[in-house]
Amino acid sequence: MPDSLNRSRSARYINIAIDIAARIARGEHQEGQRIFGRSSLAGRYNVSPETIRRALAILEERGVVELHPGVGVTVRSLAAAESYLAEYGQRQILADIQKRLNTCLEARSKLDLEIAHLTNELLDYTFKMATRLQRIQEFRVDSNSSLAGKSLDDVQFRTRTGGTVLAIQRNDKEIVSPEAHTIIHPGDILIVIAPPEAIEHTKELNLTPLTGFPSTPHESLE
Repeated sequence: MPDSLNRSRSARYINIAIDIAARIARGEHQEGQRIFGRSSLAGRYNVSPETIRRALAILEERGVVELHPGVGVTVRSLAAAESYLAEYGQRQILADIQKRLNTCLEARSKLDLEIAHLTNELLDYTFKMATRLQRIQEFRVDSNSSLAGKSLDDVQFRTRTGGTVLAIQRNDKEIVSPEAHTIIHPGDILIVIAPPEAIEHTKELNLTPLTGFPSTPHESLE
C-alpha cells in the first residue's frame, strides 16, 4: 500500500478521535453516556468500521471512553478528553514549528549555495580583472632611495605602491617571495606585480623602473 494512502488513513482516524474528544469536551456527551456503536460512527464519519475501531482504541487508551462489546461506547472522563486535546494541540504546534523550520532550512541551504556560487564568481572575476590590470615590473633600488637599508614593511611598500614584491635580484642571487622584514640593499632589483599607476607611487621611494614602462630618465623620478 502506498505511503501516501497510509498517511491519509492514519490522519483520518486521528481526526475522528479528535472530533469525538472535542464533542465530549464541549459537553455534547456527558460522562457515563453511551455515544453510538461502531457501525453508527462509521456511517456518521463515512469511513470503515476498522477506521472507527482505531480511533476509539486511541480514546480508550487515553481514558476518554470505554468500549463495551455488544453495547457500544460510553464516555468515561471529560478531563481525559480535555487532556488528550491539549496534548494533541501541543503536538500539532510542535509539528508546525518543525515544518516551518525545515522550510527555512531548505531555503537557507539554497541561499547558501547561491551565495557560494556568487562568491566564487566574484572571486574569479576579481582575479581575472586583477591579472588583466596588473603586470610584472622591475625597479632598481638606487643608493638615494628611501627604501635602501630598510625593509618593505618599514616603508609600507605594498600600501604605498599597490605592488607586491615577487622576488629580489641581488647580484647573482634571487630572493623569491621575500619576507616583509627583508632588508633592501642599494642596487637590488625588485620584481613586482603591480598596476600601471605604481610607477607614480614609486617616485616617492626613488626607485628606477627598468621594464614595463617607456624609458624615463632617472632625473624625472627624483
